[in-house]
Amino acid sequence: MRVVLAEDSVLLREGLIRLLDSAGIDVVAAVAEAEGLLRAVDEHRPDLVVTDVRMPPGHADEGLRAALVLRRQHPGLAIVVLSQYVEERYATRLLSTETRGIGYLLKDRVADVTEFIDALRRVAAGGTALDPEVVAQLLVRRRSDPLDLLTPREYEVLSLIAEGRSNAGIADALTISEGAVGKHINNIFAKLGLSGAEKDHRRVLAVLRFLNISPS
Repeated sequence: MRVVLAEDSVLLREGLIRLLDSAGIDVVAAVAEAEGLLRAVDEHRPDLVVTDVRMPPGHADEGLRAALVLRRQHPGLAIVVLSQYVEERYATRLLSTETRGIGYLLKDRVADVTEFIDALRRVAAGGTALDPEVVAQLLVRRRSDPLDLLTPREYEVLSLIAEGRSNAGIADALTISEGAVGKHINNIFAKLGLSGAEKDHRRVLAVLRFLNISPS
């Protein structure tokens, strides 16, 4: 896997380079500002971009805006955005685009190396990786809707789907069989009105409804 990394903190940038290298992930470019990120992606065409939200020159949302530009210019490019804090408006802007191959993680998650690397690989493969705290924050503003029809267990399963867990990962987390997970997921799709015709996207659509985000 080839990665372009964008992080203005020298210490964190160098630490991430070493961490990814030790996991067998090739960092083809590491930059400190958003314009450099855009240029590096055009030059190297990586499999994955990992970028901070706040970057020079304004230290506002330059990294996020660059990520949105890259998604338009390079459809299908996998992107993981790192944030110091839960910033709902940034997560919403990112997830309102095509959600496959998208991750939004808090920087604290980097400390759990195995979980962090697994999240990067999942996103690079076209999956999602949402920080549990980000999911919880987005749920605060959820309106009453068909999600209220879900059982507590179905709600747990959908919450774990929103974090980007696979069926196997959900089974491990809830100590149930993968077959039981599959049944819960089918029930979720039925209650949310997601038909079989949407089979390639039902998981993503269920997460968007769970987070009360309208797909673009």
